[in-house]
Amino acid sequence: MGKEIAVLLGSPRRGGNTEQMADAFIRGAEKAGHRAVKIYAADRKADCVACGGCYSSEDRPCCRNADFNEIAPVLLRADGIVFATPLYWYDFPGKLKCLIDNMYCFYAAGKDLSHKKAAILSCGEETGNYMMFDGLQRSFELICRVAGWSIADQIYVPGVLEVGAIQRTDGLQRSEALGGHFFG
Repeated sequence: MGKEIAVLLGSPRRGGNTEQMADAFIRGAEKAGHRAVKIYAADRKADCVACGGCYSSEDRPCCRNADFNEIAPVLLRADGIVFATPLYWYDFPGKLKCLIDNMYCFYAAGKDLSHKKAAILSCGEETGNYMMFDGLQRSFELICRVAGWSIADQIYVPGVLEVGAIQRTDGLQRSEALGGHFFG
């Protein structure tokens, strides 16, 4: 039986390079018999204000954020989480980071998320800067360590800006292959 994967899309640009990587991953996962749910972080208001009201109502992880409360059940039941994100100032884009920050409510409520697999798919404009993904990579690895997630893989593709540039790289092939072997 297939597993469920939450794909958190950090790019506000629909159909762009990041979404193409996410779609390639999803194709691979679906071919392997898994189900993927794509969540557009840019379309959501999912910021945490550290109010301490996490799960003050059993059916609402966040006491003030309806968008996150729609996303939370998907994240809780998912067997895997994939961050598909462009590189913004050497890290996650703000909207995706806000969604990640809101995941704090799971820990505040003692929800166990440690059984999950995780991966990151990212592309960025620069070329020749071999450290350009270091900040994003470090953030991702620390999130996984704290959450207790095992890392399936990390795909970083430099030299990608205009829509379609990802097609001139091996990023789509690598993303689809990762989807196919994400759980094994």
